[in-house]
Amino acid sequence: MNIAFDFWAVFEQWPLLLTGVAWTLGLTSLSGIFGLSLGVVMAWARLEAVRPNHDLHRKKISRVLDILDKLILFYVELIRNTPFIVQLFFIFFGLPALGLRLSAEVASVLAMVINLSAYSCEIVRAGLEATPPAQVQAGESLGLKPVQIFKHVVLPPALFKVWPALVSQIIIVMLGSAVCGQISTEELSYSANLIQSRNFRAFESFITAAFIYLLLSIAIRWLLNKVGRQVIFKGMVSHD
Repeated sequence: MNIAFDFWAVFEQWPLLLTGVAWTLGLTSLSGIFGLSLGVVMAWARLEAVRPNHDLHRKKISRVLDILDKLILFYVELIRNTPFIVQLFFIFFGLPALGLRLSAEVASVLAMVINLSAYSCEIVRAGLEATPPAQVQAGESLGLKPVQIFKHVVLPPALFKVWPALVSQIIIVMLGSAVCGQISTEELSYSANLIQSRNFRAFESFITAAFIYLLLSIAIRWLLNKVGRQVIFKGMVSHD
């Protein structure tokens, strides 16, 4: 049996592929920004909950922090132990039953933010816990406020240590965005499926999409590592 491949039939639909790539990058960018930000906040809250209570003010809020820590832990375990597609379907198909109807694009971004924040919370927390107590004490001796200590003393070296893991997690979420086409978000896999429905070249369409995902993963990893190491963490030296 002779099999003739026709990739040109796929490349002729380059506007659809370009649209898919644009949506994939857009979803990844938004979820990366908001997901990592939420993850950092949750990691900070969990770290504060286990810090010793040395002053009266912290003793008063320790109960609140303890409750918040348990809620965040529940959230993290729930998201990390359920499939992303189930989370996406719950947001898009389940929330309307409660009166909250979201567009496919908004539901996709929300699901990706929720997913990334849960994973990044634990990654960032590992970096924060690796910060030597002496650094915090040095910040306190300079009269810095707790927020200033966290922002300028604790967070930058913590993110520096776990940055490769965060980059990998962002790429995983980007690849996971492929299922967002199931709710008609016009990302890359949606475009590939639409192309094969028009020309019946399923093999060529999805091979092309897979190759584009590979290129996107390589490009995003290179870009984030370059930006992270040379811009965000400029001046820091790894001691690994």
